[in-house]
Amino acid sequence: MPFSTVYIGLGSNIKDPSSQIQRALQSLDDHDSIKLLASAHLYSSAPMGPKNQPDYTNSVCKISTNLPPIELLDVTQAIELEHGRERKAERWGPRTLDLDILLYDKQHIDTERLVIPHYGMATREFVLVPLFEIEPDLIMPDDRPLSAWVAECSLVGLRRLSTHRNYREINN
Repeated sequence: MPFSTVYIGLGSNIKDPSSQIQRALQSLDDHDSIKLLASAHLYSSAPMGPKNQPDYTNSVCKISTNLPPIELLDVTQAIELEHGRERKAERWGPRTLDLDILLYDKQHIDTERLVIPHYGMATREFVLVPLFEIEPDLIMPDDRPLSAWVAECSLVGLRRLSTHRNYREINN
């Protein structure tokens, strides 16, 4: 299978979120069928859903892979489990690690297990801003530039964690 360009959103809000994300990036990069190309800085934002939980730490990475989308989903879910992720009925609750496939080349997928482009990314500043950091010229699925999506998104409450360098800066 030819290599595809994929963007993955990473999030965590318990058990040392910054380290969870850094270790997840390492796990992705260590996989034989994945090459980590770029990762954004870490950002902090208020949680979606229940407010009685810690703020989230988020980032986005760009990878190259020859895994089909559903196999990549299996890999990301296995990494989540390795990091102590528990899948509960509560939506948007606290978690050690959340990996979401945001974009997979220009593919549109809508199955029970996987929706690409990710269904909520257009309104999530904690996804759009880090994505813009690593791919400012990206054209989105609606054929508009990513910059237009960012301009329409509320950035209230989003802050870059300037004390944390991105994965590539640490490991290169």
